[in-house]
Amino acid sequence: MKDEKRIMTLHPQGKKGVHILLRKYDMIKDFILEKVKEHQEIEYQELSDLAIKELSETFDGKVVWYIVSVKLDLEARGIIERIPKTSPHQIRLKK
Repeated sequence: MKDEKRIMTLHPQGKKGVHILLRKYDMIKDFILEKVKEHQEIEYQELSDLAIKELSETFDGKVVWYIVSVKLDLEARGIIERIPKTSPHQIRLKK
């Protein structure tokens, strides 16, 4: 277990990312992408609430912290984007 793969996340503003277990990253990434595809555009708060509701029972860790970290990483990688001038902010798949 202690040799599990980790990933260093990226940050859209070039700030330092965080090291997280790849399996946790993948689980959260899949969740975010599934919800964004389902809704086309989703408010960050709604995404966060869905994650708490759907993942808290089974996910080992602070769900919201992982959602924030992985969401920022997906933005930095150009997979999703914040929709400009939305308040509260919304995200969608990047075209």
